[in-house]
Amino acid sequence: MAKKKEEKHIPVVTKKSLAFFESYINNPSPTGFEWEGQRLWLDYIKPFTDEYFVDNYGTAVAVINPKAPYKVVIEAHADEISWFVNYITKEGLIYVIRNGGSDHQIAPSKRVNIHTEKGIVKAVFGWPAIHTRSGEKEEAPTLKNIFLDCGCTSKEEIEALGIHVGCVITYEDEFMILNDRYYVGRALDNRAGGFMIAEVARLLKENKKNLPFGLYIVNSVQEEIGLRGAEMIANRIKPHVAIVTDVTHDTQTPMINKITQGDLACGKGPVVSYAPAVQT
Repeated sequence: MAKKKEEKHIPVVTKKSLAFFESYINNPSPTGFEWEGQRLWLDYIKPFTDEYFVDNYGTAVAVINPKAPYKVVIEAHADEISWFVNYITKEGLIYVIRNGGSDHQIAPSKRVNIHTEKGIVKAVFGWPAIHTRSGEKEEAPTLKNIFLDCGCTSKEEIEALGIHVGCVITYEDEFMILNDRYYVGRALDNRAGGFMIAEVARLLKENKKNLPFGLYIVNSVQEEIGLRGAEMIANRIKPHVAIVTDVTHDTQTPMINKITQGDLACGKGPVVSYAPAVQT
């Protein structure tokens, strides 16, 4: 009996698309400062779509079959959490506030880039060495005690580098792959979603699929501070239906409760949220 011919597996993610994903992840795109990331995203997706536009807020939209009366949106957000310079001491140390939901618990010892009009200034979140801390109950990191050190010894030296209150700060971390399987990056939330929806456009184009509806591929801004970009673009497009993508947590990790967070694992497909309205 003849053996059934096995179909050749064709990877969905190509070398070219993975290279785009890596550059897209590594590019800083903090909330309110998404324009360079939007340019990268549009340059990648434009060949696969019929038209595109950017609204006044900065949300980028690529469209397939734009004249169709029925409109479907697939959406991700382009921005990433970050920090702002909030206070500079006379000794040349910098205190910060959040831009979005940045986690103060993981900040100590992290390397960062401070974005100024003069260019990038390198810095590190400082924290007392273990040898200098008492053996009693240790103080936890908070916005009141984490600080940035960029090698300066005075406020004047800080300002000479172009740093001022309001400068945005991003982590230095870059893209890598663990065990040829898991993607790691500074802004997978939600550059992963932006990559997925761009790949939808690529696969539709390469497989010559014709859609009976207009597909609006939306990369919105300022999600991390209140879904601002998505709200504005929804009022402009007025879609009949929207599929919104974002990241979630792998709850196989220690210290996460599956009972409250759900039983979720990387590699087992997408997670779907059920609710009358999902705004998490």
